[in-house]
Amino acid sequence: MRQVEDVGDRGTVGVCEDDATLRSVLERTLRAEGFDVVAVSTGRAAIERFSASGVAAIVLDIGLPDADGRDVCQALRASGVTAPVLFLTARGEVADRVSGFTAGGDDYLTKPFAHAELLVRVRALLRRAAPQGPERASSDGVRLDPATLRLHVGELGAELTPTEFRLLAALVAGSGSVIRRHALVATAWPDGAIVHDNTLDTYVKRLRRHLRELAAPCEIRTVRGIGYELR
Repeated sequence: MRQVEDVGDRGTVGVCEDDATLRSVLERTLRAEGFDVVAVSTGRAAIERFSASGVAAIVLDIGLPDADGRDVCQALRASGVTAPVLFLTARGEVADRVSGFTAGGDDYLTKPFAHAELLVRVRALLRRAAPQGPERASSDGVRLDPATLRLHVGELGAELTPTEFRLLAALVAGSGSVIRRHALVATAWPDGAIVHDNTLDTYVKRLRRHLRELAAPCEIRTVRGIGYELR
């Protein structure tokens, strides 16, 4: 009988790593274990390729040349990609790990690492992942570019601050659901930051203004005492 661990030949793993040597080694290692691999070197390429390829899991470097890997993860979530994400990073402090998880990541591996451990972690993520249905498009034509921190609606665009980007990415990823205030704060600000209620509200007002100016067919709704919802 086929074992549960034999998941590699049933899925494609997306790899985003800017170091060409490490990227090549990761690709060879994963292919040798039966995985198909889509390998890219930039955050923008990750958004384009992983959103279109239907990857089953993603190995994503945080220190990319054009974007923070955590912002890339949020943009992928906002575009409807639900594949589990394993972050690679040279930094292993608790605050870094926390920020990776709140950005939508599922696991964390600090460089340098053993390739055998990476394979074990990828397989564990695939076993835990829920069956994937069709991935939805970004909410109502709203697109987020982690390389430029820009919001796009159709042909129009607006530049966001890093905090605005992360807040909106969380709202788009959870479109149609209420996102609690504490979850939005955890996503947009560093772990341990003191964020007052009116600070979050001020940023949401800015996002509402951006959406109105771009004539976005969606809006951010306040759920009093709980949080916000993009509808």
